[in-house]
Amino acid sequence: MRVLVTGGAGFLGSHLTDRLINDGHQVVVLDNFITGNPSNIGHLKGSPSFELVEADLCDGIPVDGTFDWIFHLASPASPIDYVELPFETLYVGSDGARHVLNRAVQDNARVMLASTSEVYGDPLVHPQVESYWGNVNPIGPRSVYDEAKRYSEALAMAFARYKGAQVRIARIFNTFGPRMRSNDGRVVPAFATQALMGKSLTVFGDGTQTRSFCFVSDLISGFIKLIESDLTEPCNLGNPSERTILDLAEHIHRIVDNPAPIAFRPLPEDDPTRRKPDITRARKHLNWEPVVSFEDGLEQTIDYFRNCL
Repeated sequence: MRVLVTGGAGFLGSHLTDRLINDGHQVVVLDNFITGNPSNIGHLKGSPSFELVEADLCDGIPVDGTFDWIFHLASPASPIDYVELPFETLYVGSDGARHVLNRAVQDNARVMLASTSEVYGDPLVHPQVESYWGNVNPIGPRSVYDEAKRYSEALAMAFARYKGAQVRIARIFNTFGPRMRSNDGRVVPAFATQALMGKSLTVFGDGTQTRSFCFVSDLISGFIKLIESDLTEPCNLGNPSERTILDLAEHIHRIVDNPAPIAFRPLPEDDPTRRKPDITRARKHLNWEPVVSFEDGLEQTIDYFRNCL
C-alpha cells in the first residue's frame, strides 16, 4: 500500500511510520516540523519505502499520485502547545482535516483520524465510553485542542455520510514512550526528566487525579487494526489500567532512585480529574487490547530520556 502520514515526524507519527515500513508499505510523511522532530525519522533517510514532504497541511497536500491509506496525525498535542500554538492547533483540526478528507475522497483512500480522549473533557461518566458526549469547556484554555478534535470528528462524519469517505476515528488516551519531547508539558516526560536530573517532581493538585497510560507500540497496533477494520464509529484506544498521578511520580522516583521530594502546585484550569477508557468496542471489533505492562513501558521510556540528557 501507499500510505500518507500527516504529522509523521512527531511522537506517534514516527512510530507509525516505522511500523508501516516494517509491514512492507510505501510511506509518505508530511510534516511542517513545528512540533515534529527530524531526528524521529532520520534513520529512514535513504529508504526506498520512505518519502518526506516538508509542508504545512493547512495549505494542502502537495504530493502527486494516489494513496490507499491516510493517517491524519498532524496536530500540536500537549498543554504547552495549546498556549504557544493556539491557531495552528485550531487550523490543523479544521483546514488540515478538510484537506485530508478531500484527498481521501479523491483517491478513494481509507482515512484514520487521530482524535483524542480530550473530546470527553472533564468527564462525568467513568470510564469513558464512545457514546458519551463529553463535558468540555468550549472557551477554556484547553479548548483550542478539544474543540479542534471535536470539529474534525464532525467533519469526518459529514464526509462519510455525504461524500462516501471511508473514515475511521481513533480516540487516543494518554500514550507514552520513546521520542516524546522532554519539554512538551506532558506528565511522563516531565517526571522522567525531572527525576533523571535529580529535581523534585512537580505534581499539580494533590496528585489524586487519574490517567490511564498506554505504551506507544500498543497504540500503533491499534491504529493498524482500526484502519483495517470495518468499524466506522469512533473507537477508544488506550490502556484501561487507571492510576493516580502521584502513583506515577512514585514509580518514576523508584526507577531512577531520585531522592528529591515531590513538589505540589495548583491544578491548572480545566485539567481533567479522571481519565480511563472503556475499550469494549476495540476488544469486540478490533480484537485489540494493550499487552505492554506499565512497568516495562516506563523502563523503556526512562532509558530513552536518560540517553537524551
